[in-house]
Amino acid sequence: MSTAEYAIGTIAAAAFAALLYTIVTGDSVLSALTSLIERAISVDF
Repeated sequence: MSTAEYAIGTIAAAAFAALLYTIVTGDSVLSALTSLIERAISVDF
């Protein structure tokens, strides 16, 4: 690949990472993960 293709690939990867970060740190995902962890901790053996 040429340098321009590497630059476009790098920009696309950074944009995808930013999108994933925005989704994962959103309120709905954060509350779902919190409830999942709380449910896993409170399991009776």
